[in-house]
Amino acid sequence: MITVCFHGAESTGKSVLADKLSHALGATCVPEYGRTYCEERGTDLDMADLLAIAEGQATAEQAAKASKPQLLILDTDQLMTAAWAQMLFGEVPDALMRYPKADLYLLFATDVPWVDDGTRFFGKGPLRSRFAALAEDMLVRAGVPFRRITGSWAEREDQARAAIAALTQKTGA
Repeated sequence: MITVCFHGAESTGKSVLADKLSHALGATCVPEYGRTYCEERGTDLDMADLLAIAEGQATAEQAAKASKPQLLILDTDQLMTAAWAQMLFGEVPDALMRYPKADLYLLFATDVPWVDDGTRFFGKGPLRSRFAALAEDMLVRAGVPFRRITGSWAEREDQARAAIAALTQKTGA
């Protein structure tokens, strides 16, 4: 099983593209648990909420892995939750860094317009840039492989498809 995680700041096309590519490639997609959590409980979060989100994401990933798909696309994972922890509270609990990692992370740039959907926090200028930098920093800190995804919506899709294809070819999956 190959696992690819979509990673990066809010409103960069991760969720839409994760869903689209999972259908197109016959992959299993694990949606972002944090979105559901915030829609149900609100966005006034504390560290306990972030740890609960991380655990909810892990539970969803384990459930998806049980069917043993060839390709598993994660709309996010605990490294993104770690970026949220750093952004909101100035610290990252060790527990967030200890979860299993994906085989490849696709880091989505903030070079597309931000859209407020009611659960997003950091859409304006310096905050968006800072959050994007923290997201990248978590990947570097974890020492995981990643590829940058930039440009128009079509370019993002092409880049993501190419990165996934290269990984599957490399691993023989």
